[in-house]
Amino acid sequence: MRQLWLLSGVLCALGAALLTSGARETAGGNGLLASEAHTAVLTRYQPRFGRSRPVVAVIGENRMTELIDYVVPYGILQQSATADVLAVATREGPLHMMPALRFEAQATIEDFDRRFPEGADYLIVPAVHHSQDAQLTGWVAAQYGKGATVIGVCDGVLVLGHAGLLQGLRATGHWYSETERRKHFPGTRWHSNSRYLVDGRIVTTSGAAAAVPASLALVEAIAGTARATEVARELGVTEWSNIHDSRPFRLSLEDYYGAARNLLLFWRHETLGIAVAPGVDEIALALTADAYSRTYRSTAVSLATSRAPLLTRRGLRLLPDSRPGSEEQPDRLLPALDPAHPITALELTLGAIAREYGESSARLVALQLEYPRALPSTSNNVPALEPGARLGAP
Repeated sequence: MRQLWLLSGVLCALGAALLTSGARETAGGNGLLASEAHTAVLTRYQPRFGRSRPVVAVIGENRMTELIDYVVPYGILQQSATADVLAVATREGPLHMMPALRFEAQATIEDFDRRFPEGADYLIVPAVHHSQDAQLTGWVAAQYGKGATVIGVCDGVLVLGHAGLLQGLRATGHWYSETERRKHFPGTRWHSNSRYLVDGRIVTTSGAAAAVPASLALVEAIAGTARATEVARELGVTEWSNIHDSRPFRLSLEDYYGAARNLLLFWRHETLGIAVAPGVDEIALALTADAYSRTYRSTAVSLATSRAPLLTRRGLRLLPDSRPGSEEQPDRLLPALDPAHPITALELTLGAIAREYGESSARLVALQLEYPRALPSTSNNVPALEPGARLGAP
């Protein structure tokens, strides 16, 4: 069913592209301060309610939450060991991630409210498929009302908009949603060319890849530059500025053709297994599974010795997709994950995708994640187009 939906979207987008090929286009609390799109002054965390360190909630919507947006900030904040971080879901039951994997949250919003009635100090809001979910938007608004700094990762900004938190503020989001954002939230001052943007207690980011610098900026705000630098080095990150060039991120006709070609050649599609065990690095797992599941050629699944939940390296509960001997077996296994510098998994995976499926497939994934991977230029006679339909963008 999912493949049919994707096929319909790609073909509609391709048709629209052919028809339009000539078209182009104050701070408070524990927030971060940004005076310009490319400069940011971070304010240190100010303890509240007698807490020795901040409480950070990462909220997911059970039906479909963006994998990188949820797992990477959680993992980075846990790696820093500077905050009490909880993986939260709107409801009981599995968290179905997009485009791959499933997790079990550590708490529901009701559980969190009972444990922390004063609210979170920081709330991280990933992109979700149902950004107008009343339970989600209501809880996000309530946390902001209690004084939390709210970080909308990628198109988590849409949740913030539907929660009524963006009126009159500066914000950013995934490059592909710009038209939608300007239409639905005209009272927001929308910016591009910034990996993360801060206005008071509202922080927003560009695509999913910006979860890394934004999370490190949050570590810096909590624990200082020295600790953030240590965490970045441990993860394999060299810098976390908010400098970004949004201009290369446009879908060309060539990109639409590539997506349609990958999807239509269904007999070449693969299910790729990623071996997991207790202690698996959830950051490397999320980056690898997410990227491979955006090629329109492959879907990544987690493969464990049983279907029982297992704890990841930093305490998430992963629900394995398959086990050896079960009916649902992957077509092939991917190489073992390297936990040494987990953030580098994305670049390594994109390189593997380029070798296995072609550079155009790697470019398509990088576009969806808004990851500045020296994107190869499209042909001079193939125009870049304004968005017309989603290609699995977060």
